[in-house]
Amino acid sequence: MALGLNVSEPEETCADPNCPFHGELAVRGQTVIGRVASTDMDKTVVVEREYDVKVPKYDRLMKRRSRISAHHPDCIDLAVGDTVRIAETRPLSKTKTHVVVERVAEEGGDD
Repeated sequence: MALGLNVSEPEETCADPNCPFHGELAVRGQTVIGRVASTDMDKTVVVEREYDVKVPKYDRLMKRRSRISAHHPDCIDLAVGDTVRIAETRPLSKTKTHVVVERVAEEGGDD
C-alpha cells in the first residue's frame, strides 16, 4: 500500500490495525524528523525535536524542544536514540496524532 510519502515499506509484517503499511491507518498532513527519547509505553514512542528560536532582545538564538507522542507499529524496530520520521494522522488517543513511518539512516560515519 502506498502512503504517498517517499518511504520504503518495512521488511517485517505485522497485524497492527494502526500500521500505515499493513493496517488501515491513513497518513496526512506534516512529516517530522526527530530523535526517539522514550520507548517505555506500549506501542508508543516519544519523539523529541530540537529547533532554534530567535530572541530579538539579545539578537541570539535560543534552543527549544518539542516532544511528540507517536504510534510505534510492530514492524518497525526502534530503540532510544534512533532518528525517525513521523507522519501526522487522525487522533489515535488523547495525546497520539502521529505514527512512525520510517527509521532514518544517520548521516556521517564512525569517528
